[in-house]
Amino acid sequence: MPRTPWSRPDPVERQDDEEQRLRELGYQPVLARRMGDFGNFAISFSVISILSGCMTLYGFGLNTGGPAVMLWGWAGVGLFVLCVGLSLAEVTSAYPTSGALYYMADRLGGRKWGWYTGWLNLLGLLGAIAGIDYGAALFIGALLDLQWGFDATPEKTFVIFVCLLLLHAALNLFGVRLVSLLNSISVWWHLAGVGVIVTALTVVPGHHQSPEFVLTEFVNDTGWSNPLYVAAIGLLLAQYTFSGYDASAHLSEETSRASVTAARGIVRAIWVSWIAGFVLLAGLTFAIQDYARTQGAEVPPAQIFIDALGVGSAKALLLVVIGAQLFCGNAEVAAASRMVFAFSRDGALPGSGLWRTVSTRTQTPVAAVWLSVAVACLLAVPSLYSKTAYGAVTAINVIGITPAYAIPIFLRLRAGDAFQPGPWHLGRWSRPIGWVAVVWVALVTVLFCLPQSRPVTVDSMNYASIALAVVLALATVWWFVARRSYGTPSPYGTAREQAEIAEGIV
Repeated sequence: MPRTPWSRPDPVERQDDEEQRLRELGYQPVLARRMGDFGNFAISFSVISILSGCMTLYGFGLNTGGPAVMLWGWAGVGLFVLCVGLSLAEVTSAYPTSGALYYMADRLGGRKWGWYTGWLNLLGLLGAIAGIDYGAALFIGALLDLQWGFDATPEKTFVIFVCLLLLHAALNLFGVRLVSLLNSISVWWHLAGVGVIVTALTVVPGHHQSPEFVLTEFVNDTGWSNPLYVAAIGLLLAQYTFSGYDASAHLSEETSRASVTAARGIVRAIWVSWIAGFVLLAGLTFAIQDYARTQGAEVPPAQIFIDALGVGSAKALLLVVIGAQLFCGNAEVAAASRMVFAFSRDGALPGSGLWRTVSTRTQTPVAAVWLSVAVACLLAVPSLYSKTAYGAVTAINVIGITPAYAIPIFLRLRAGDAFQPGPWHLGRWSRPIGWVAVVWVALVTVLFCLPQSRPVTVDSMNYASIALAVVLALATVWWFVARRSYGTPSPYGTAREQAEIAEGIV
């Protein structure tokens, strides 16, 4: 019986359709397609991780604009990020590959567009691993201090950070089925965690800040005198948290019905995080007992828990936050390693032949996983010497990955009617939403290259702009070395590739 547009094909047929679509885009399927609709949404939701981003940069927000910028900034940034996510989802539906952003840019703009998009995306993903796991190490240090008086020196924190990287590498080596299961658990852990934290901070403390304080109090301890400038750089808390949702696209070759599922996963992860994150930030801010003491704490959310609930409850809530951060870091390693695999598959990285290898047992890119955690470790080394290094790592994540989101969207707009949308698309809203997304990304990219505190010294310098310049310079130099080996396959593959497909060679 012929299938109508409203009928639902069986799972085997859907998977065969996606494998055929991947071949049409020029790639042989080699990864296991074992992730479903919820699992694909869960990986982006886990990477966004409101219990990681909001918590680790909460102290930054207290100094850079204070409650007003944190709450209203979250609401505004979330709206613009949703526009970015909607536009990116539309392009993802047309090109559901592990390469994701750089493959889209390559198809829509040419090899150089793909090349630089790939390097920016890779910088952002690796910076995200470093930022997430180092943030988790800080919270673990705070918990150990409460429990046993642990002195969380930079060296000890770095050791914890390395252990977390090794844990996440090991978990990712077991295959995408375990990754998908952990991400599914992560969704409920995050949502339940936000509920428990906000409920406890609402019910238990005898004192709460006023709505006027939470929604209008502006705090500037940056050294800069211009309030607009301070409010602008204060948006980093929200923008850093709202990153990583391209994970759904990077896992598309391991997702059933990816042309729809990956696109839907991106959008759903953003709006669910938007709502839950606002509730979390409001709950934390209402519960502040002593603003100055909270500002001066090594881990400000931990100080809020202690002041509002007592040490015992603070330990329990820190465990909730740490669990969420561990889920987040694991999901980010999965996304970054798939980017490394895909970029190497197209000959873009030094040693590509090694990084694109896939385990025959688990169908996981093992070498790509190890490379991802190794580079993330190197990115966090400056934290041994500078207290501001963590802020630089988070900014590296934002200014690396955020422009990479906008490039495929811009190229899709430039292509006009030549762009062939996939089954998930925005229709007549595509162009207006797309231009809002591009303008927003251009704005925040400039903002997060600017100094975050004054006076600007070696310790307070925002090194994110330097990291961005170094990566672009290296990408340019490497282009002249690898331009003959780099290239995404032509749609439908070469004649030889089609012959191999016909023979069933994988």
